[in-house]
Amino acid sequence: MLRTASSAGKQIIRLSRRCSTATSSPNANANTDSKPKPPLRPRPTPLTDEIIRVDHAGELGADRIYAGQMAILGNGPMGKTIEHMWEQEKEHRKQFEHLIQHHRVRPTVMAPIWNVAAFALGAGTALMGEKAAMACTVAVETVIVEHYNDQLRQIMESPNPDKELLETITKFRDEEQEHHDTGIDCGAEQAPFYNALTEVIKFGCKTAIAISKKI
Repeated sequence: MLRTASSAGKQIIRLSRRCSTATSSPNANANTDSKPKPPLRPRPTPLTDEIIRVDHAGELGADRIYAGQMAILGNGPMGKTIEHMWEQEKEHRKQFEHLIQHHRVRPTVMAPIWNVAAFALGAGTALMGEKAAMACTVAVETVIVEHYNDQLRQIMESPNPDKELLETITKFRDEEQEHHDTGIDCGAEQAPFYNALTEVIKFGCKTAIAISKKI
């Protein structure tokens, strides 16, 4: 009986060892067979870092401005026009969120503030009427188009131009110009206090750009 018990115990130990080996081997094979992760992209140049950070902040702001306008005017005659521009801004923001991660760029610390301020700007001007909302669009897009043109010159003059960034900004610049022209066509210049309103908005946009470049 003792010999039988001893023999059975040894057999259980052997089976236990086999099971543990069988359980661990798939993981080992999985580790061996798994594809190595691609190397991280090298850190961007200071120019690329600055461009991606500030443009990500700008497209975040544009997205929230149109969200604010849609919240007030979405069900009115201008709803479809605003929605079309908003959809393009969403794509712009999505692309820069990708570039932020791809190039390992630190977003601006001001993003939460720009988020709230931009929505308030969009909704506030929309409450003043459709033409005031379009005046806001014209003011913002005027600054953004100029800003993008400056960046395109900087990229083309750099020793190693980033072709992907060049193409992205060129495409987005053209769409922002389209938004500007839409605002003009929809009566932006007929908004009350058009000149004063647009100048204040332009100043705010330029200030946000300057801050987002650095922090």
